[in-house]
Amino acid sequence: MRIYAILIYVFLYAPIALIVGGSFNAGKQAMVWQGFSLEWYGKAFSNPLITEALTTSLFIALMTALLSSVIGTAAALGLERMSGWIRTVFDALIYVAIMVPGIVIGISTLIAFVSIFDLVNPYLTSVWDVRLEMGVWSVIAAHVLFNIAVVALLVRARLQGMDRSLVEASEDLYATPLGTFRQVVLPLIAPSILAGFLLAFTFSFEDFIITFFVAGPNVTLPIYVFSSIRRGVTPEINAVGSVVLLTSLILLGIAQLILQRGSRWSRR
Repeated sequence: MRIYAILIYVFLYAPIALIVGGSFNAGKQAMVWQGFSLEWYGKAFSNPLITEALTTSLFIALMTALLSSVIGTAAALGLERMSGWIRTVFDALIYVAIMVPGIVIGISTLIAFVSIFDLVNPYLTSVWDVRLEMGVWSVIAAHVLFNIAVVALLVRARLQGMDRSLVEASEDLYATPLGTFRQVVLPLIAPSILAGFLLAFTFSFEDFIITFFVAGPNVTLPIYVFSSIRRGVTPEINAVGSVVLLTSLILLGIAQLILQRGSRWSRR
């Protein structure tokens, strides 16, 4: 069983190790080792096409994380007050939003946007001479759709483990609902909101499938990498992939640390 486990881990992580190792190759061919060098990291992030794609990805990920955190938290607070079959239905819809494959979300979102644009654009063109098109905000809207569910699940898990006597004590002291939320509930669920923000940022930043369908003329970093590897894998692309991998691991680690510390603090 140990041998099987080792083989499974090798199968999972050997390709990632090849990408990271290839980013330090001094040669121009990713699979031909010609010495250790860091030059490809400098060349990658001095490339204007890469920096523009990186800027676009960071903006999309930041806006997605912000909107998902606000809407997902509001959804979790609303679901916590529901009961019966209505709550069961909405719970199921949240889980479905996470389980649906990315390609399905991408295709359905593309069809929805095209249908809406075809319906609205004639009116907008005749009145204000503007047209709605695929772009950065269509990508943000598509990413928010599934990241809302991620944030909602994290916040709901925190709400279910929260000591309700604190809320009742606040109400007994004649605090307003807004005051109770601001002074009692929000500090308790803040770690979950922050963790959801980081997860939403990570998922949006590294997403390719959904973005590919709704990005229009805009190029994000995953789309740039996909377009580049069709011409061959280079150490420059390996360097970009390594930085994206490291960034994702750091953000996921921070999110996990925040959740663990928030859980420990709530038990005290």
